[in-house]
Amino acid sequence: MNDRGFDVAYLALILILPLSALIARRLALGSTVKMALAWAAIFGVLTIIVGNWGRVVPLIQPVADTLGISDQSVSGSTVQIRMAQDGHFWANVMINGVQRRMLVDSGATTTALSSSTAKAARLDLNASIVPTMLDTANGPVTAQRTTIARLDIGSISATELPTVVSSAFGETDVIGMNFLSRLKSWRVEGNILVFEPKG
Repeated sequence: MNDRGFDVAYLALILILPLSALIARRLALGSTVKMALAWAAIFGVLTIIVGNWGRVVPLIQPVADTLGISDQSVSGSTVQIRMAQDGHFWANVMINGVQRRMLVDSGATTTALSSSTAKAARLDLNASIVPTMLDTANGPVTAQRTTIARLDIGSISATELPTVVSSAFGETDVIGMNFLSRLKSWRVEGNILVFEPKG
């Protein structure tokens, strides 16, 4: 059985539990069907949210900021990013006006984008006719070189930022050292990553 099969079996098992509880209550067939459909809708929405978490976070960020529970905050020109539960720092970023959640990786030489993010940000992938080979933690990958016109993290902006794009990156977008080196400083204080802009 492949991963997709396991996912379907797992979701079916999750749906069976509330369905069996409804049947045990011996409700009328119409009521049971309505409640079963409601549970299926709830699980469907949750599955979509979890599966697209990187895309959902920027949408709920304004609410988190208002409630004071944000994982990223701006104080003056300084940007502070709280460490995520996975032990990494994820920045809420605008790439040519498109919202994304990007992994901050000081081990990456260059900022790297997934193909879907590059397409959404309307990056010109024809600028680099010859693909480039990159050595990554997962081995060598083929990528296209291009440039991000504008990348914003909170109050910090970078223009004409060189980047690489590859489908091999999956859905992960990475902020590399070519962005970090444009800052006045960046440091980790406890579980907070602090960006200080130049000027």
